[in-house]
Amino acid sequence: MKINWQIVKFKLNETFTISYGSYNFREALIITLKHQDSKGYGECTAIDYYNINLKDFEQILNQVKSQIENQKVEEPTDFYKFLLSLNLPSFLRSAIDCAYWDLFGKLEKKSFLEYNYISYSLLPESSLTISIDSIENQIEKIKQSSWNFFKVKCNHLDSENVFKLLEINKKIALDSNGSFTKQDCHWLETKEQTLQFQYLEQPMNTEEKNFESLSTDKFANWMADEDCQSLKDLQKLQSHYKSINIKLVKCGGLTPALTIIAEARKLNFKIMIGCMTESTVGISAGAVLAPFCDFADLDGANLIANDIAKGSHIEKGIIKLSHDFGLGIRLI
Repeated sequence: MKINWQIVKFKLNETFTISYGSYNFREALIITLKHQDSKGYGECTAIDYYNINLKDFEQILNQVKSQIENQKVEEPTDFYKFLLSLNLPSFLRSAIDCAYWDLFGKLEKKSFLEYNYISYSLLPESSLTISIDSIENQIEKIKQSSWNFFKVKCNHLDSENVFKLLEINKKIALDSNGSFTKQDCHWLETKEQTLQFQYLEQPMNTEEKNFESLSTDKFANWMADEDCQSLKDLQKLQSHYKSINIKLVKCGGLTPALTIIAEARKLNFKIMIGCMTESTVGISAGAVLAPFCDFADLDGANLIANDIAKGSHIEKGIIKLSHDFGLGIRLI
């Protein structure tokens, strides 16, 4: 097995503004694993608020390249045990794990869905992200879109106007990226209108266990993003969040995500499969988990102008799963 990688710069269709800052480009590390005549692909994105530096990842890859290439092709769960032994950052581990699943399926001539006996007759609808702006401008963007489900970004709570978003005949979720205060959250979760939001994602920052002030027995469907990084977080979040956002790069790939989903179901969490701003390489990996989920936020490739791959994709919120071998990814 051979491993190669490249850093790709993606131009965004429009400025992407969240509480952490504004972005016009994203950089991603694309992993290629090759065995015989087959290639598998994985991706991780440089995210400043996660302190992800792709140059650091390249240095790590140069150090572990020979170990990866000396590894025999085996079951993905066994390969993942080997990956864990390398002590890689979760973003990088995810990119390699996804590339391996893609490669393994192509070698076995089975799709990820077929190999894991996943029924895909029912899929959630994906949301489209609306950047931070005035409520009026956000509403106008929503009205002009052909999508039906929108995740609206906000920086602090505009209590005077926030419920105006619900006056549109669309499905709306809020994502404050940790910018709400405890007072904001208390105000929202005690308002019956809040029930009409599909979910309210990562309301407060992760400092000082802010989530402990949230309640699951009020009107808000609180969803954990940065507060939920791995399997070990689920128990402590159960009394405070009704839903969790699983992103492959956070938890370390498809292999651990399957375990997290199974445990989250036992604990009665609603589950969303999420993404970063990434190409069809990353979206195709996340999309195969959509059949297990109540929500999907897989618009990453829809936000970039220079996609590099074909595979599973999203059309106006409808998840179109590839049924090709592996994750169905091919570079263009």
